[in-house]
Amino acid sequence: MLKGKNVLLGVTGSIAAYKSVDLVRRLKKEGAEVTVVMTKAACRFISPAVFEVASGGRVYTDIFTDPLSHISLPEKSSIFVIAPATANIINKISCGIADDMLSTIWLAYKGPAVIAPAMNWRMYENPIVEKNIKALNARGVNFVGPEIGSLACGDEKIGRMSEVTGIVEAMVSALSTKDLSGQTVLVTAGPTREPIDPIRFISNRSSGKMGFALARVALRRGAKVILISGPTSLIPPRDALFTFVERAEDMRDAVIRHFKVSDIVIMAAAVSDFCLATESNTKIKKRDTLSLSLKSTEKGAGFDSDTNIVTIIDKKGSVVNYPIMTKGEVAGIIFDRIIQLKA
Repeated sequence: MLKGKNVLLGVTGSIAAYKSVDLVRRLKKEGAEVTVVMTKAACRFISPAVFEVASGGRVYTDIFTDPLSHISLPEKSSIFVIAPATANIINKISCGIADDMLSTIWLAYKGPAVIAPAMNWRMYENPIVEKNIKALNARGVNFVGPEIGSLACGDEKIGRMSEVTGIVEAMVSALSTKDLSGQTVLVTAGPTREPIDPIRFISNRSSGKMGFALARVALRRGAKVILISGPTSLIPPRDALFTFVERAEDMRDAVIRHFKVSDIVIMAAAVSDFCLATESNTKIKKRDTLSLSLKSTEKGAGFDSDTNIVTIIDKKGSVVNYPIMTKGEVAGIIFDRIIQLKA
């Protein structure tokens, strides 16, 4: 989604400015071109030279040094990101104030925008800041964070800038077509575990990556997402309604519970084919051999990788084979086909 995109990154005067260097590196790795604009206060926290090295281009700090750059820069930009965004810049751009390079560019920019706030929790909870965030949000500006964490003052409160991964995801979402808006998508993901005794279980090698990718892509495209997952090491997408399950029967019950409100159901979970005919209530003592009696569960099912090879077969028997691709790309293909079928 970001390959070939021209990203305009605004950096303001916050201790979180150091994170923006990592953001630039990540965007470059994704194939984007990045132009950095810094406020005078941002330059007090980190040198523009650092961003010049990271971005491979010049950094803009003064509107008078480059006349009309406040017009030319936004014209060629695919997306505008301000990270970190202080209370000052949020209040200024909400009110249309243009008294420096960054705020002047904002007035001239027309396109998707993402703001990642970073400030003390007292400032973030100030009614004026809350009002201006809501106003910008109502105009279509996408906000990501802030998070709860350790702040510069030492408090553990809300105000910490989102991590790079979250900001990049917000950017991809802002650039995505909202063709699933108004749809509720139910996705199952991951493995299930069937207990042998209180500390042992049988399972499979499913990582949950395909199901989580489907959930992320559906959210990017505007859907309300219900994600039901077995045990994985993955972090659920922020805006998904997440339900954790362990057994196959738990997953079945959760799916049935949410089925009626879902417009699209995608069963990506690797549900166990078998469970114990009789589960032991106490730990089975260690022995040389152990025989387990299994029975079929009520749901049937490349595990544990970032890529997949899929074939889509519709009810008319049409077969389309796809080459190896990332699971995110696979998710996009699946939703493209679903939209075609629902048209």
